Amino acid sequence: MSRENNNLISIRDLTVSYRTGGGLFRTSKSFNAVDGVSLDIKKGETLGLVGESGCGKSTLGKAILRLIESSGGSVMYNDIDLTKLARVSMREHRKNAQMIFQDPYSSLDPRMTVGQIIAEPLRAFKLGAGDEQITDLMGTVGLSGELKTRFPREMSGGQRQRVGVARALATNPDFIVADEPLSALDVSIQAQIMNLISELKATRQLTILFISHDLRAVNHLSDRIAVMYLGRIVEIAESDELYRGPLMPYTQALLSAIPNRETKRERIILKGDVPSPHDPPSGCRFRTRCPYAIQECSTTTPKLVEIKPLHFAACTRISPERPTIESTSVVGMQL
Repeated sequence: MSRENNNLISIRDLTVSYRTGGGLFRTSKSFNAVDGVSLDIKKGETLGLVGESGCGKSTLGKAILRLIESSGGSVMYNDIDLTKLARVSMREHRKNAQMIFQDPYSSLDPRMTVGQIIAEPLRAFKLGAGDEQITDLMGTVGLSGELKTRFPREMSGGQRQRVGVARALATNPDFIVADEPLSALDVSIQAQIMNLISELKATRQLTILFISHDLRAVNHLSDRIAVMYLGRIVEIAESDELYRGPLMPYTQALLSAIPNRETKRERIILKGDVPSPHDPPSGCRFRTRCPYAIQECSTTTPKLVEIKPLHFAACTRISPERPTIESTSVVGMQL
């Protein structure tokens, strides 16, 4: 996926399966929430991960950190395969990789004060937990040390999310998964948290996986962007390149929803709903909603191919020799 050997994380064929249903007279069924994902995250970059709700973004982020177990594939962190680490070794590794959760209220223990919440990872890894350390961490995220004795319920949504960021930074990690860190916040607070994440990345040389459905936020914060659909990565490119010239019809539809005076894209309305991961379409998973689908799309599973320099897409109908989809008499056929 990357020509350079400066990746902090290299994911190969990662799969996360769940079993659902089952009972006295029913057989349980399995489905892949993440289905054979391969992805590189470079040291010091912010990789944005976008896609519709339910496409597997959060599951992928948690599987990278082994907050949930994968069913197959590998996650190489430098030269260590995290999927094969014993529990004791994985626990020690966790100080290097932390997570900022989506809901800053439900992810903070309501019975603990702010100071206790931030001190918890410091104590867990025997990194000290003095008042000065906690105050410094709070200052790093723009919180007054006087708030140490407050409980999460006594703080605003933006303040709670800053506490979550401070907790993630406590162990001085190299890598952070930010899982929809803006979605539970007011619009006026979102910009503050975005600026905080951007500043921390620069000052602490962090590598970040930024998961969001807010495409403008992703464009603002990310160096590269990966687009996910129904458990698979369908397009990856540098942020500006993706926004200027998306190749996949799915990515084009996502970006067309963003108001933009410069590009003035025509809004693309996708027909139908995202198919169930329990019974995904054969071939290209997007074909049932794609206006350019042809018969080959139902029989061929597209792989990520470098269509342009550092711009990868998984589409049967495009290639390096033909980077745009040509019109056809069977456009929009139901397969």
